[in-house]
Amino acid sequence: MWLRILTVLLAVNLIAPGSSASAQAAPQWDGVSPVRLSKGVTVHHTADEPDILVRVLTTELAHPWSMAFLPNGDMLVTERPGRLRIIRAGVLDPTPISGIPAVSDAGQFTGLLEVALHPRFAENQQIYLTYRTADEESRVVLARGRLDGSSLRDLRTIFVASGPPFTTSSGSRLLFAPDGTLFMPVGGTPNSGSSGLRAQDPNDHSGKILRLRDDGTPPDDNPFVGREGYLPEIYSLGHRNPMGLAFHPVTGELWAVEHGAQGGDEVNVVLPGRNYGWPVVSFGREYSGTRISEQWWHAGMDLPTIAWLPSIAPSGMMFYTGDRFPGWTGDLFVGSMMEGRIQRTGHIERVKLNPDGEEIGRESILTEFRQRIRDIRQGPDGLIYVLTDEDEGALLRIEPVD
Repeated sequence: MWLRILTVLLAVNLIAPGSSASAQAAPQWDGVSPVRLSKGVTVHHTADEPDILVRVLTTELAHPWSMAFLPNGDMLVTERPGRLRIIRAGVLDPTPISGIPAVSDAGQFTGLLEVALHPRFAENQQIYLTYRTADEESRVVLARGRLDGSSLRDLRTIFVASGPPFTTSSGSRLLFAPDGTLFMPVGGTPNSGSSGLRAQDPNDHSGKILRLRDDGTPPDDNPFVGREGYLPEIYSLGHRNPMGLAFHPVTGELWAVEHGAQGGDEVNVVLPGRNYGWPVVSFGREYSGTRISEQWWHAGMDLPTIAWLPSIAPSGMMFYTGDRFPGWTGDLFVGSMMEGRIQRTGHIERVKLNPDGEEIGRESILTEFRQRIRDIRQGPDGLIYVLTDEDEGALLRIEPVD
């Protein structure tokens, strides 16, 4: 364990005096000019798949956040301002789906966020949304409704995250498990001060990964059910702002990627009842440059499986399990919105893993696009779909060169 810690620290030259301090607003340094994407196809070269095609399907999305694939091949896409869109055969329907509630869109982690299909969608047509409510408390809520053609019907809230009013840094994702339960991370603990300590508070949903039934109630076998002072929905705690979830294709373990501050982005193997340390332990620094914590390990808190220093501002995450890119089989893909706090450095991170799930290599893909990558998913066709978080947000499809 200590060898692992020292390897990370020496690699980033972090063994030096310092002190923790409250986080300041993240600096928005300008990098290179943005690239304005247009529909078409470009060829790119990568390490284990020498040639790939990137096809721009649309650039008419406003800050898209999430996507889900329907059984008939259509695709649902959420837009942060509060619109649910549908894409048919690669073409964006100009009319949004009706029935979406008003949302708060005050920052990059607010608005309409995640969309997911019920495991039995073909039978019940149910979809799930997470969003920030438009009231003054701006809560993170989980809602369920029935997709009826171009309308969402019978939408109702089935879960509301607790705690004080949320900050602008509390995104959310959804992932159904094989047993039908639903994992839902809740961020909202960006600072190492009082807001960060909410991640360690067992009576607050902030900074936690939750496990719910499909009706929004906690399963009886959750790790803290019946324990005094603990909310029963909590599956794990000590998270800053989880932005992506995926199951490992071999072990079936739940993996999560989360934002650090200036450095300290993490991928964790999430186990029931475990504590992942924020803000008591961290490899990162505040946006002011001061160290978040003097500790990089603490008894009873789990080390990350993968860490980034400097930060890559991670977002969506997936394992590639298809047959269209054999050189990428089993690799972990993470979206990056910027690197080292420099604007226009977003890209896709590909992490090569050994059979035990340990990192053996990294590659940055699509750096020349200079886009904020918000989500990345494997489609039913074995191709890879990517959303860019821009005013003119794009849907990209990565294809092999046949």
